[in-house]
Amino acid sequence: MHKPVWQAEGVTLALLDSASLYFRSFYALPESMTAPDGTPVNAVRGFADTLARILTDRRPSRLVACLDADWRPQFRVDLLPSYKAHRVADEAANAEEVPDTLTPQVPIILDLLAAVGLATAEAPGYEADDVIGALTAREKSDPVEVITGDRDLFQLVRTTPTPASVIYVGKGWAKAEVLGPAEVAERYGVPVDGAGPAYAAMAALRGDPSDGLPGVAGIGEKTAAKLITQFGSVQELLAAAKSGNKDLPLKMRLKLTAAEDYLTVAPTVVEVAVNSPVTLSGSDAVPPAVRDPERLEELTNRWNLGGSVKRLVAALDAVR
Repeated sequence: MHKPVWQAEGVTLALLDSASLYFRSFYALPESMTAPDGTPVNAVRGFADTLARILTDRRPSRLVACLDADWRPQFRVDLLPSYKAHRVADEAANAEEVPDTLTPQVPIILDLLAAVGLATAEAPGYEADDVIGALTAREKSDPVEVITGDRDLFQLVRTTPTPASVIYVGKGWAKAEVLGPAEVAERYGVPVDGAGPAYAAMAALRGDPSDGLPGVAGIGEKTAAKLITQFGSVQELLAAAKSGNKDLPLKMRLKLTAAEDYLTVAPTVVEVAVNSPVTLSGSDAVPPAVRDPERLEELTNRWNLGGSVKRLVAALDAVR
């Protein structure tokens, strides 16, 4: 049974997959939520309310909103040109297809975070997933909670040197799930020991059309999990197939060797880049009070954020 999402965990580092959260807010709330000038602010208000729930329910002592400096990094595209190719709106500018009414809301969200005093982080040429992966890998003192609607980050669950879990909000905060190694292992049939890396390997084999990952033809999730449990990694599995390992049926060996080009690059594409050069905007400590009350009031009035900002400030006060 999953731990209830409202259970306070004490001293933790919360890492937010910001784009995942504001995209979900945008689609969950009506665009009739507007500023006085008519600008939709549904994503801003939804993001602020989600942030308030995180602070209230999880009570982290540290928090970082992680950002996409590059939503489709060149190093991944060079390895696998199909990576997120179906989402490209402008090939020359490498621009993502984003709703016209969401794009202007992102700077408002960043202004809001700065006024409140909550840290952001990014890495030039990398995705938010990589930023989250790097900050998780660096963390040696506090438990980590990754808050996302993206299953890709299940690869970060661990037990040491500090626990790292994922709060998965794919069905909204009210139905959020807390998954650690045991939960990922149970759900996907991978080993508990090394459940995070095993999930990434399984995902590479299975593929993911939403990210332009073809996977290996004829290998679904259950088969992929069994193969990774047996052989440990994509690299070892491919080596076994190429060597004619009799533990693999001939048809399976043929499927794997036919996909050799893909399997050679897939782990690098799928795995988060834990060595990405992350820069934080400031301290990741949750502040004892709003950093810039005047700026926050200005943003609240300009963008009609009233109730959402009140809930966020109340949540910040409750964490102290």
